[in-house]
Amino acid sequence: MEKKIIKYSDLKKINDTYEPAVSDALRRVIDSGWYILGKEDKNFESEFASYCGTDYCIGVGNGLDALSLIFRAYIELGIMKKGDKVIVPANTYIASVLAISENDLIPVFVEPDPETQNIDPEKIKQAVTDEVKAILVVHLYGRICDMTPILKIADKYSLKIVEDCAQAHGALYRPFAGRESHEAGNCNVRSELDAFLMADNEENGAFEYSRRAGSIGDAAGFSFYPGKNLGALGDGGAVTTDNEELAQTIRMLSNYGSRKKYIHEYKGVNSRLDEMQAAVLSEKLKRIDEDNNRRVDIAERYYSEINNPQISLGKKAGKGENVYHIFPVFTERRDELQKYLLDNGVETLIHYPVPPHKQRAYKEYNHLSFPVAERLAQEELSIPLNISLSDDEITEIIKVINSFR
Repeated sequence: MEKKIIKYSDLKKINDTYEPAVSDALRRVIDSGWYILGKEDKNFESEFASYCGTDYCIGVGNGLDALSLIFRAYIELGIMKKGDKVIVPANTYIASVLAISENDLIPVFVEPDPETQNIDPEKIKQAVTDEVKAILVVHLYGRICDMTPILKIADKYSLKIVEDCAQAHGALYRPFAGRESHEAGNCNVRSELDAFLMADNEENGAFEYSRRAGSIGDAAGFSFYPGKNLGALGDGGAVTTDNEELAQTIRMLSNYGSRKKYIHEYKGVNSRLDEMQAAVLSEKLKRIDEDNNRRVDIAERYYSEINNPQISLGKKAGKGENVYHIFPVFTERRDELQKYLLDNGVETLIHYPVPPHKQRAYKEYNHLSFPVAERLAQEELSIPLNISLSDDEITEIIKVINSFR
């Protein structure tokens, strides 16, 4: 008898949990007769901007386009120019770097913190030069970056902060010491009460303000690839920002450079979120916090019950700071562990086996050495974590991992 495999992610099973709402939404679009830049897109943009806590959201074709259009808009507005440098983590997915280089900007790779796997603020500080104009932070695996020191660096050196939120829909940034100095500063921190989310401060019983991923920097790019925490039924993406001029420019660039039909102000591209995907995303957005909470519950079990000394889980994030798009474990015996888990009915993935600076596509950077990023690439293994997993399946995953010798 063939052994049942616990899939890393079963998209059909996940999407079935949204029925009949998703099918009804698709039928609504089909019956409307309007499929591009219509009511569904406007509704989703408004809903997602409100959810993130930003003034503007622009739906685009995918997550790479979202990031690329941000940098393109900054160039068109004269805020950046070709040849400027952008700091980026050395252990991100290649799309983060492609968004920089395809705009003829230069990536400056920076090591991650080995415990959080997110960009190391101290390394950012060391990498800043007069040629650096922006920091691209990546909330990797669904965990919010340590933004307090990054905001301070950006403020000090007048740098733009672009957030790569492709994996972090709904993650919260909770202010820490030193945050107060930025309340009225130049770090795009909103002052209106309704722009913040209230969160318990468990240490002193008081309340503090929190921001969602996508509303912390100057602009942010999201992906709605089907496997994301907020996933479409195909490609999709969005840009969020509080900057009206930037938002208008990105909207024009994404629509052939046009504000008005047949009148083109820029040499734009075609990158638009279609009505079908917008309708699906609006339905799924209604449940994003509930779904993220389920992910957190599964992660809590992993942290408390996985106890194999050969395997590291990294540093646990604070409440709400990680939405666990990916749950990585690390071991020097990664390939052995992956084979063992599959042999015992657990499917896994690797994110990401080759860092960008070692890819052939970026051969001009192949000589560089980033030991932390390279070690993470060699040791990372992503175990199943999604809303379709049953409690029994989670128990089995933990059991198999703990039995690895």
